[in-house]
Amino acid sequence: MHEYFFLIPALPLLGFLILSLWGTRLNRKAIAWIGAGTVSAAAVMSILICANFIQNPPQSDHYAQLLWNWFRVDNLKVAIRFSVDALSLAFVFVITFVGALIHIYSTAFMQKDRDYARFFAYMNLFVFSMLVLVMADNLVLLYLGWEGVGLCSYLLIGFWYETPANCRAANKAFYVTRIGDTAMAVALFLLFKELGSLHITAILDIAPDHFKTGDSIINLIALLLLAGSVGKSAQLPLQTWLPDAMAGPSPVSALIHAATMVTAGVYLIARMHTLFELSPLAMNIVAITGAFTLFIAACSAVVQTDIKRILAYSTISQIGYMFLALGIGAWSAAVFHFFTHAFFKALLFLAAGAVIEALHHEHNIFKMGGIRKELPTVFLTFLAGAASLAAVPLITAGFFSKDPIMWYAWSAEKGSPFLWLLAITGAFITAFYSTRLMLVVFWGKKQTPVGERPVKRITVPLIILAFAAVAGGFFEWPHNILHLSLFSGQIEQVLPAVVLQKNHPSEFVFQGIAVLVTGAGIFTAYILYYQNKTILEAWHQTASLQTLRKFLLSGWGFDYLYQVLIVQPFFFITRINKKDVFDRIYNGIARVNLQANRLLSLTQNGSLRWYIAGVLIGILFIITMQLI
Repeated sequence: MHEYFFLIPALPLLGFLILSLWGTRLNRKAIAWIGAGTVSAAAVMSILICANFIQNPPQSDHYAQLLWNWFRVDNLKVAIRFSVDALSLAFVFVITFVGALIHIYSTAFMQKDRDYARFFAYMNLFVFSMLVLVMADNLVLLYLGWEGVGLCSYLLIGFWYETPANCRAANKAFYVTRIGDTAMAVALFLLFKELGSLHITAILDIAPDHFKTGDSIINLIALLLLAGSVGKSAQLPLQTWLPDAMAGPSPVSALIHAATMVTAGVYLIARMHTLFELSPLAMNIVAITGAFTLFIAACSAVVQTDIKRILAYSTISQIGYMFLALGIGAWSAAVFHFFTHAFFKALLFLAAGAVIEALHHEHNIFKMGGIRKELPTVFLTFLAGAASLAAVPLITAGFFSKDPIMWYAWSAEKGSPFLWLLAITGAFITAFYSTRLMLVVFWGKKQTPVGERPVKRITVPLIILAFAAVAGGFFEWPHNILHLSLFSGQIEQVLPAVVLQKNHPSEFVFQGIAVLVTGAGIFTAYILYYQNKTILEAWHQTASLQTLRKFLLSGWGFDYLYQVLIVQPFFFITRINKKDVFDRIYNGIARVNLQANRLLSLTQNGSLRWYIAGVLIGILFIITMQLI
C-alpha cells in the first residue's frame, strides 16, 4: 500500500488542475465532487497508510519514494522525493482528514458564490502545497510547499476581492509572512554552505558532528529558521496578520488559519529539532516566544466582539502553547497539541461560519444571543469545541494535550516557574473567553432572528469534528492517571523524549492547579456574562478599564507600532527617492520615445494624397542615391 503514498498529494493537485482549466465549464455538482472528492480520496489513502505504518512499521522507520530528479547545480542535487515517518504522517492525517471535512462543508457553505470553481481550485492547491511541505525529504522541496501555502493563503484571504478591506488583509498576510520566509531562505543557504546538503536526513545526521553546541553559526541558522516559523505560525512579533486574515470565507479560516498552515512553523522546528538542540539560545527563545504569545493573544481574545477574530487570537494563543512545548524539549507534547487543536479549532470556525450564515452574515457576538434552541446541532458541536479549547478535564481532547505542556513548562529540564506561570495564566484566560463566547452567542436575549438553517453537508462535518474534539485526546493520558501513550510512542520514534528535572514536583499537584484554574475561568465568565451583568456595566463606566480594553482590542498596539516604526518611514523614504537621478534618466528615455512616436504618427494621418506623395518622394530619393 505504501508504494502509492505519492497519490496523497497527487489527488488534490489533480483536482486543482481540472478545476483551474475547466472549472468554468462544469456545473456546481461536478465541481463539488471534484473539489471535495479528490481531498476525501487523499484522506482515505492517508488513513490506510497510517494504519499500515502502525501495524507493520518499516525497518527504516519511514517510507520513501523517489518520483524524479528535479535539478542539479554543481553539488546541489534536488529530487522530487517524498518521505513520511511518524511525525509527517500525523500532519498528513490531519491535513487530509480535517481538509476533507472542510471541503465537504464548503460544498454547501459556498454554494451560492459565483466563483465556486475558483474557490475549490485554490483550496485543492493549498492541500497539495501543505502535503508537499510535510512530505518533502529535502528543504528545497519543503520550501516549495512553504511558499505554495503562503500563495494560497494570499489568494483565499482576498477571495472576495471586490471588498478593499479583504485585499488589504491579503496583502498584509503576504508582506508579513515574507519577512519570515526570507529569513528561512537565508538559513537554507547557510546550511548548504556549511553542510553541503539540503537533504533533511543528511542534515540531521551531519549537524551534531559539524557544529559545536552553542556555536555562533548554528545559533544564527536556528534563529533564522525560527524567524520563518514565527512568520508562518503568527507568533510574536509577526502575529499581526492572522486576525485580519479572517476576511476570508469561514472554511478558509478553518483549514488554513486554524488547522494546518499556521502550524507549519511547528512542523519545521520539530522536523529540524537536531539543529535547535544544538542551539540552547534558540531553544530558549522558542519557549519564551511561545509563552509570551499565548498570554498576549489570550488577553486580546477576551475583549474581541467579532466571533472569528476571537477564534483567530485563540489560534495564535494555542500555537503559542505548541512553541512553548518545543522550546522546552517536549516535542511529542507539542505535536499532540497540534493534533487535538486541529479538531476543535476547525470545529469552532466551521460552527462559527454556520452561526454567521444563519444570522444573516452577522459577526458581532453581542448582536447574536439566544439561538441554542433554534440551532441545536450547531450549539452542541460548538459547545464540544469550546470545552476542548478551555481544556475541560478528562472529557475533552484539549485537556489531554494542554495539561502535559503546562506540567512540562515547570518540570522539564528546560522549563521554569516563569514559563509555567504564563502558561497557567493563559489557561485561565482561555477558559474565560471560551465560556464568554458560548454564553453571549447561545444564551441571553435573541438579538438577530435566525434565517436559513444549516443543511446536512454542514452539520455532519461538525458532528464528526465534535466527536474528535472530545475523543481525540484518549490516545495519550497523563502517566500518573493511566499509562497509555499511543501517540507519543509513535512520535518519539522520530523526536527525542522530554527530559525532566531530577527533583521535579508531583504531577498531581500541577494537574489539580490546572483544573482549579480552568474551573475558575469558567466560573468567572459565568458570573460576569450570565448571573450578574451589572458588574460589567459598572466596569464599562471606568475610564482606565476602557483604555485597557481598547489597547487589548487593538492587539496590544502592534499594528500602530509597526505603522510608526516601519511603514511611515518607508513611505517617507520612497517619497524622497521618487525623483532621484536614475528616475530622471529613465523618464528622459521615455519622453524621447514618446516624442519620436508623435513625430512618426504625423505620417499616418489618413490622407491618401500624403501617402502617394511620400511613396514618390521615397522613390525619387532612391533613384537619386543610385545616380550619385
